[in-house]
Amino acid sequence: MQLYPDSINIKGTLFDLTTPKVMGILNATDNSFYDGGKFLHKDKALEHAALMLKEGADIIDVGGASSRPGAKPVSKEQEQDRVLPIIETISTEFPEAILSIDTNCGETAAFSIQSGAHIVNDISAGDDDSAMLETVGRLKVPYIAMHKQGTPQTMQENPQYADVVSDIVQYFLQKLEKFKQHGIHDVVLDPGFGFGKTVDHNYALLKNLHALQILLNAPILVGVSRKSMINKVLRIKPDEALNGTTVLHAWALQNGANVLRVHDVLEAKQAIRLFKNYNNA
Repeated sequence: MQLYPDSINIKGTLFDLTTPKVMGILNATDNSFYDGGKFLHKDKALEHAALMLKEGADIIDVGGASSRPGAKPVSKEQEQDRVLPIIETISTEFPEAILSIDTNCGETAAFSIQSGAHIVNDISAGDDDSAMLETVGRLKVPYIAMHKQGTPQTMQENPQYADVVSDIVQYFLQKLEKFKQHGIHDVVLDPGFGFGKTVDHNYALLKNLHALQILLNAPILVGVSRKSMINKVLRIKPDEALNGTTVLHAWALQNGANVLRVHDVLEAKQAIRLFKNYNNA
């Protein structure tokens, strides 16, 4: 029996999460770990967005500041210069597309929503910018809140937890109360694979997704696409990690994932179709 909310409200329309959805990654950055530099120009970004939508992306996630381990921060002005023209262009060319802005900056979030985005996706769950939660509450848009330990510059320097699953549950329980206080009701939670976690931490979280869902009474987003939890185990590079990504997506779906955040939309959609057939057999 499903107890957690099974939809989020996007501009007055319920976005159903009972069937898993695919969020396509659009990095307008020069240093992302897999596709940095490919989509900095809005024409290339629009072309990639069009491909992901054709392949079935339910959400396009636009980001202008890399959060890979070791990435240096960019100014909010540079971030906005990267993402706002892309969001405006995609929303004009594809008015039915659902866009999210991947940012930890409240000002960038606000400008992005004004430019045509519908969802705020924050890797810090409000920790990095004290204005973020007030901004999201005022905008009345869905909020994807991720857990991370440390900053992109430090997060993989010996991350430690008493118990990674219990610690993240406690973190989000406190956050959910803060979200309510700011009038944020449409929330999706992201455990933050690779953000201040060892390989073992990541697999413990993947194995316990359904427990997170039930204990937190919230839908869960999974972002494992081409990440080090695959590459370190298989001793491969990110551009060789599509097969490993699909395997982890299958386990994520089996364990209750509501949204898959991916570089490869077609393969993720195929995984969901196969998963649905498996469950209906």
